Amino acid sequence: MKHTNLTLDLRSYSHEAKSHQHDYHQLVLPIAGQLAMNIGNQEGQVSPRQAAIVCAGQNHEFAASDLNSFVVADVPAALAPELEKLPAFIPLDGALAHYVAFLHQNLLLKPPQNTSSERQMLLLLIQLLQERFGKALQVDRRIEAARSYLDHHFSESVSATTLTAVANLSQRQLNELFRRQLGMTPQQYLIEKRMQQAWQLLETTTMSIQQVANHVGYSNLSAFSDRFRKHFGHSPRHFRHTDKPFS
Repeated sequence: MKHTNLTLDLRSYSHEAKSHQHDYHQLVLPIAGQLAMNIGNQEGQVSPRQAAIVCAGQNHEFAASDLNSFVVADVPAALAPELEKLPAFIPLDGALAHYVAFLHQNLLLKPPQNTSSERQMLLLLIQLLQERFGKALQVDRRIEAARSYLDHHFSESVSATTLTAVANLSQRQLNELFRRQLGMTPQQYLIEKRMQQAWQLLETTTMSIQQVANHVGYSNLSAFSDRFRKHFGHSPRHFRHTDKPFS
């Protein structure tokens, strides 16, 4: 099954060993019991102090202990590409364990309804995991300057001339070094930044789709919708809640 939205719910697993893969990322967070897993030939357990990250396309096997319960998040790959850079098994310190407990309590008090608050909590968890366990990149200061400029000016029209001046590099040098260090060109990074911001605004605000497009640098609604559909496989309307007004 293909997931096009973030989902967060409680799941239990059987003793019978199963194996499969899916086209979305998955976080498996411990509540009770243990889940033995083999993720891409890495063996480990989801236990009270350890979580698991299954990246899209990874084959994984799993079997549970007697009594078990886990908070499981299914995350579309395009919405959190940073998860691909994290380890399959992640130790949970006190702060992360408390956050998982908080997610658990929220799910118990309020059955999952794909609400924006649940998405925000999940996005925060992904950010925390990235900060704790993502490999620190030694980025060239010129590329860092260009990336910082894009982070702060993604809602504007960014010309190649401006970006090369910020980085103090030629366009060819900038593109080659940016791709080598960050895995994409400056233009691809800008599109990724805009699409991620647009998705969050669609999910968490009542801004119209035109307002969202304007906020992320698209004055033409048709161009924004086409780019968004190419990036996520669905139109902007697909990511709106039914209780929010459409543009």
